[in-house]
Amino acid sequence: MTQAATHGVGDAYLAHESARDHLLAQYAAIPPGAPVRLAKRTSNLFRPRERQAAPGLDVRALDGVLSVDPQARVADVQAMTTYEDLLDATLAHGLMPTVVPQLKTITIGGAFSGLGIESSSFRAGLPHESVREVEVLTGAGEVVVAAAEGEHSELFRTLPNSYGTLGYALRLRIDLVPVSPYVRLRHVRFHDLEELTGAIGRIVASQAWDGEPVHFLDGTVFAADEAYLTLGSWADELPPGVTPSDYTGVQVYYRSIRSREIDHLTVRDYLWRWDTDWFWCSRAFGAQNPRIRRLWPKRWLRSDVYWKLIRLENRYGVAAWLDRRKGRPPRERVVQDVEIPLARTAAFLHWFLREVPIEPIWLCPIKLRDSGATATLAAGDREAAPWPLYPLRVGETYVNVGFWSTVAIAEGAGDGDVNRAVERAVADHEGHKSLYSDAYYGEAEFWDLYGGPDYRGAKRRYDPESRLLDLYAKAVKRR
Repeated sequence: MTQAATHGVGDAYLAHESARDHLLAQYAAIPPGAPVRLAKRTSNLFRPRERQAAPGLDVRALDGVLSVDPQARVADVQAMTTYEDLLDATLAHGLMPTVVPQLKTITIGGAFSGLGIESSSFRAGLPHESVREVEVLTGAGEVVVAAAEGEHSELFRTLPNSYGTLGYALRLRIDLVPVSPYVRLRHVRFHDLEELTGAIGRIVASQAWDGEPVHFLDGTVFAADEAYLTLGSWADELPPGVTPSDYTGVQVYYRSIRSREIDHLTVRDYLWRWDTDWFWCSRAFGAQNPRIRRLWPKRWLRSDVYWKLIRLENRYGVAAWLDRRKGRPPRERVVQDVEIPLARTAAFLHWFLREVPIEPIWLCPIKLRDSGATATLAAGDREAAPWPLYPLRVGETYVNVGFWSTVAIAEGAGDGDVNRAVERAVADHEGHKSLYSDAYYGEAEFWDLYGGPDYRGAKRRYDPESRLLDLYAKAVKRR
């Protein structure tokens, strides 16, 4: 077993070593052939699974920030640390992770082994691209430290989008960037989707709009003729007489996009602007009704609270029962994020708005960083995918299209038909689909899309006895 190198000394690192050794002992005690899972207190996955009788690996002691180095702008973080806690620790030093996923209870390990994204991704890529090294408990029951170069570079490249099927991240060393106290927002309306995607291309290329810098970029589509790009830029101070907006209480952030051309938020409120109402999904619980919202405790206006309500509905089916009582058709959950090449994004949006009755839609441009694992590619392979399990190409701009709701199941149709249509449309538009939610791919197609040869090589080396599920079983099959 290769022991992790610690970057410093102190009680935090000693506690981490103790927690790591305890986890190793737990893993070794699991009988061969028995299911292995993490006993996490939060989850942002939408893949339904039958409840497991096994208690799961106790990872509660792996949820802290070990150190923040303001001079080097790096942090050592245990993998089960939420971005809410990580951001609290880094903002105290005037720093933040390069990309802060939009929901507070996403963990740093989850964003690395799954996928994370946010409005800095057109500049900074994806969260796993900011990772300098990761300490991993492999499926073989060993602890190794993986980085872009070195003995375990294969594992480093294949962990993103592996969802814990090669091993579990324990500690990550990540890059940080400086922040300003405020973010100034400009909500720019577009009446044409081709015009909108053209503007995205120009902003990504110049990192500016109308001569002003753009540090954050995302978009909201309400209809084919009503879409907005939200351009954020750092601000050291507020204009005279302006106070920052507050969308953590009565006001709802996404509604402001349609009514305010200019806005200002504190850096913390900007980074968590989507969490208060789970983008716009809190409306499903009545939380945007003014009368209900006045009574709803402010501390419960959080994505993890809504997620708990979803889990209760999945278990007891109260809303589905009420729909049946009222003679309404059953509904299919369509909760997906997909990455579409910029040149095909407008066409995909036209298809979606025509075929799937869900709005609003979130847009978030992405461009991989030309660094990190990319630097290990041969000069002739600069257009290759440095992260093979989610093979976005270096140098190409993609747009994450996010849509999260339910649709009525038409007479004669079946549950899953709309999601299958989405998968076909994503393929037709040369895109990729994230795997945190329902997936319906056949096995051969799945491995063709998600790096089958690279995955199998890493699986043979780091989980030779297949103690962990493989990615297809975890992402597609029901258990």
